[in-house]
Amino acid sequence: MSKTSFSFTFLLLTLTFCVCLIVSNLMEIKVVDLGFLTITAGVITFPISYIISDCIVEIYGFSKARMVIWLGFAANLTVSLLLQIGIWLPGASSWEGQEAMQMIFGAVPRIFAASFIAFLSGSMVNAYVMDKMKRSDGRQRFSLRAIVSTLWGEGVDSIVFFPIAFAGTLPWSEIAMLIITQTVLKTSYEILILPVTIQVVKRLRRIESASAEA
Repeated sequence: MSKTSFSFTFLLLTLTFCVCLIVSNLMEIKVVDLGFLTITAGVITFPISYIISDCIVEIYGFSKARMVIWLGFAANLTVSLLLQIGIWLPGASSWEGQEAMQMIFGAVPRIFAASFIAFLSGSMVNAYVMDKMKRSDGRQRFSLRAIVSTLWGEGVDSIVFFPIAFAGTLPWSEIAMLIITQTVLKTSYEILILPVTIQVVKRLRRIESASAEA
């Protein structure tokens, strides 16, 4: 059986990717008021996973990015199931935080399913578009690939999530607005942090090249 080796840098990126996904889901419970706009706190961390995915596709290829996405999905699912078990366990007589724990970690099954389906769909599309554009451009136009792939990925994520989560409970006009708002915000996040992403990709190339030559 052939064995595949992974560099420490790749493993670190994979760990960070999984942590960002888990934290973003835990933060989704909080609604943040920006004055003119209302978003969930998870918007702060979730786009980081797309940036990491772009870096992985750029340096290691689509197959490894796909593996990382599945690992992130499995990690998220494991945490969610363990939290549900924690909620179901009978509390001690002195325990007074059951309602608070239920409110924060007791995800409604519909929201739970919508989140996981949307994540898997959006992340795969993001990585696929990034890879297809890279095959056409080589190493050219990384910035364009990162933005376009994020726009596609976040668009698919929002198109999948909001109808599944809120159809029948919110007007379709409001669902459409949420889809557009979330897609634009997350893509804007990618654009703002793009200079950092470019430097990270350059640094990763140097690290992996040095490791290959060692």
